[in-house]
Parts: sequence; C-alpha cells; structure tokens
Amino acid sequence: MATAPQMPLKRARWARSPFYFNSAAHLLQIGREKADCLEELLEAVRSCPDASIFQHTFQTLEEHHFIKEGFSNDFAHWAFAACNEIELAERLSVLDVRGFTSIPDLRERLVTIIESYVKANPKAATRQAMEPFYFMAADLVVIPTPYVARNLGEFADGLRQVSIHSIYYHYMDARLRLKLNTNDFSIWLEQELDLHQAAERLNQIDMYTSTLEGVRRSILKVIEGEMHRA
Repeated sequence: MATAPQMPLKRARWARSPFYFNSAAHLLQIGREKADCLEELLEAVRSCPDASIFQHTFQTLEEHHFIKEGFSNDFAHWAFAACNEIELAERLSVLDVRGFTSIPDLRERLVTIIESYVKANPKAATRQAMEPFYFMAADLVVIPTPYVARNLGEFADGLRQVSIHSIYYHYMDARLRLKLNTNDFSIWLEQELDLHQAAERLNQIDMYTSTLEGVRRSILKVIEGEMHRA
C-alpha cells in the first residue's frame, strides 16, 4: 500500500552568531557603611559604592526569586522590619528597578524617596532601628556553561537546561551591565535572528510577579511560539 508523501521539515533559521549561555556567582562582602536609623541610611545611600546599590536592589531579586509577594528590595524590607516605617517601606517597595539603566539614576531615586520621608517625619529620622542595616556588595564571577544556541531550537533547549542563576545573569543582571533597558536574550533575538517582536515580548515579562522558574517558562513560551510560526 502506498504511503502518503511526508512533508519536508522546515529548515531552522540559523543565527549570525551563536548565543553562549553563562552563569554567575556572587561573592558577598560587607562594606564600610552601616545605618542604625533612617537618617544614617540616607547618608549611606548617598555615599556607598555603586555595587552596594546594585546588591540591595537588583541582586535581591535573585536571592529571593522564590518569593512572589513581599518587599522588592532590601531597603524596603529594613524600613518595615527594623524601623516599623510601613509607609516608607511601601514607597521603596514600589520602586521598579527595571526602569533604570544606570546606578546613579537609581541612587538618586532612592535618595529622593528616603529624603522626602525623613523631612515629613523628623522624629522617625533619628529613631533607633531594631537592628542595623549593613551595606554589602558582591564581586561577580562569570561561569561558562556547556550550552550554546545557533537557532531557536537550540536556544529553547539551553533555556530548559541552564540553572536559574543563568536566567538571572542574562535576563536581569544584563540590564545594568549593558547600560540598556533590555536583556541578553532579547539582544540576541533581535540582532542575530531579526526577531524584533519576540525580543520586545521578552522585555515585557514581569519578574516581580513571578519566580525565576516562572520567568524561564515565560521566556520559553515566547520562543516556542516563534518556533511554531517559523
């Protein structure tokens, strides 16, 4: 009996340059700055190294990636838990770090929030916190992985295999490293595969309302959709 002819498989679109998946480790160090009250926190935020601002905002998202609710940065958490300043904690918590592409801009915004609260609540400025805030910073150590992608299929396979630390490194850490309001995945899709709409959809994934595993699934959903349309 004759069999129906098989449809030829679609050829995968090859990227101009491959995507190399990396991961990263952060070596945490305690800095010189410490705050025992809001007034001291304000001064320390003004003068601490850029790496400390990054640690207590961006890096917090990786360390607490499994928490879907709560305060989005260490400053907000300390204002709530150690100072019992709920209003300030809420103001700091709604700060969306994804909208910042430079540490100086983020620092300025933090200063503005804390400074305005301290001026409006002078008694709170010098009230002793239940525990001090220690400013920290981390040295980034980039770790290569064996995963390389030359097309969307390989890219999806790599996304499934790499650790959440790799997802964080390429999706969140890249925003500051590249001085752009984007991520490594979107840049590769746009520059190497001309998938501009897919790149933009990845940028719109909300990391604040999902775990890093949820971000991984959202990225894969976009990539798999593109593979079906190819």
